[in-house]
Amino acid sequence: MLTDSDLKKAVLDELSWEPSVDAAHIGVTANAGVVTLTGHVANYTHKLGAEKAASRVKGVKAVVEEIEVKLPYDIKRSDEDIALAAIDRISWNSSIPDNAIQVKVEKGWVTLAGTVDWHFEKEEAEQDIRALSGVVGVSNQVLVRPTISATNVKNDIEQALHRSWYYDPDTIQVNAQGGKIKLTGKVTTWNARRLAGSTAWSAPGAISVDNAITVSN
Repeated sequence: MLTDSDLKKAVLDELSWEPSVDAAHIGVTANAGVVTLTGHVANYTHKLGAEKAASRVKGVKAVVEEIEVKLPYDIKRSDEDIALAAIDRISWNSSIPDNAIQVKVEKGWVTLAGTVDWHFEKEEAEQDIRALSGVVGVSNQVLVRPTISATNVKNDIEQALHRSWYYDPDTIQVNAQGGKIKLTGKVTTWNARRLAGSTAWSAPGAISVDNAITVSN
């Protein structure tokens, strides 16, 4: 088992290796598999990239992300500029229904609201906003409208898990009430946990997913 100092070094090495992240001002601490990221980066994309890079390191059980986005003075944008850019970006995305998403911007922080039929549409909207210049954070409050197939969601998820990776029902359990899904059990990697969660979100009728799967090495 990795010591806290070994895990800290492994995470720092992974952050330095990841080309999409400028890790010069990111600090790392590790305690019993829980990694905390601190410091600051120049944009929101780097912030998210750092979290993903840390989470894929072997031995990491959870990531506490406390990185601050500090925009360089020469790329700062007004809230109005960011809002106009966000609306324009979403309107050009053919995966998102017209007029389904509302945008609010306050001090560079973007809040998305509205209602869509699928979780991927909600995710697409957030992806569009993340990389916009001047954005320091995104709150995705878009709701997913439940569909008539919600009663079959548990079977849909289990069948999808069988197709996408080795699924042991004694390891991962799926509970569904209406469109509310809860995943429990244990996996050996963070990526396996993430895959199970994304598979659940892809089910017709899924309006929320509580991914309570734990990672045990």
